[in-house]
Amino acid sequence: MRVVLAEDSVLLREGLIRLLDAAGMEVVAAVAEAEGLLRAAEEHEPELVITDVRMPPTHTDEGLRAALVLRRQRPGLAVLVLSQYVEERYAAQLLASATGGVGYLLKDRVADVAEFVDALRRVAAGGTALDPEVVAQLLLRGHSDPLDRLTPREREVLKLMAEGRSNAGIGQELVLSEGAVGKHIGNIFTKLDLSPAEGDHRRVLAVLRFLKIRSLA
Repeated sequence: MRVVLAEDSVLLREGLIRLLDAAGMEVVAAVAEAEGLLRAAEEHEPELVITDVRMPPTHTDEGLRAALVLRRQRPGLAVLVLSQYVEERYAAQLLASATGGVGYLLKDRVADVAEFVDALRRVAAGGTALDPEVVAQLLLRGHSDPLDRLTPREREVLKLMAEGRSNAGIGQELVLSEGAVGKHIGNIFTKLDLSPAEGDHRRVLAVLRFLKIRSLA
């Protein structure tokens, strides 16, 4: 089985390469960012793509969006998402894009190597492999307000955004680095279904959603 792997953590990437090799799979390319994944899939035409969700440059949902592009280009391509996070919007699109050949597993909940390898083979053969937590969150998605998805810290960041604070100002208020603030804001955009296509307006749209909810409270 020919596999393209996309994972920005070098230690995990190298570990997965060795695991897949031991299982008799050929990793034809291993990349650290979404653009590299798209190029590698086009060049090598793998049978299976394994991708993380959050990768450079913004560490939000690049890997999952790249997977959607690949499924549109090659509907028969098997894709397994391996992540620490459930990105509900694009995960739902990926799972709805075809009847099989797709999986979404959470890194921290993979407890058995043999079961993991079996899941890879099942997805490559046209089946599915979904973590129960992924299923639970997707089922809840349609019944909750997007703001309910935010963590308490993300709500604090969004509140300060609504007050007009810059990233530096938010960092000073919450005792966070600007990089950490940027990651929280990226998570907020993802959870509020604000795609990169909306560009710089995402910050304004996120604040408007926050203020609308508060005005109704």
